[in-house]
Amino acid sequence: MNTTIERRRLVASLALGTVIMPAAALIAAPAHAEQGNMEAAMRALNSALRSLHRATPNRGGHKARAVQLIEEAMAEVQAGMTMPPSTAAADD
Repeated sequence: MNTTIERRRLVASLALGTVIMPAAALIAAPAHAEQGNMEAAMRALNSALRSLHRATPNRGGHKARAVQLIEEAMAEVQAGMTMPPSTAAADD
């Protein structure tokens, strides 16, 4: 009976460690996760820009305006990536 209790404690400890360790890693490095999202946003914007450049000629100025807006968004993402994490607003 003592062995069964020890096994249960071991299994519970391992299960708890499996949950706590990854959670602790996420808490310890939130800036890396945020940076990863910013890099993903930049890749998506680059992809959209390439698609627009391959698209049919401009129609009524909409394609040119979309390119301009994407380039502005890319500049904002780049500025956000260079900003130190301590200066970021709470709702970013």
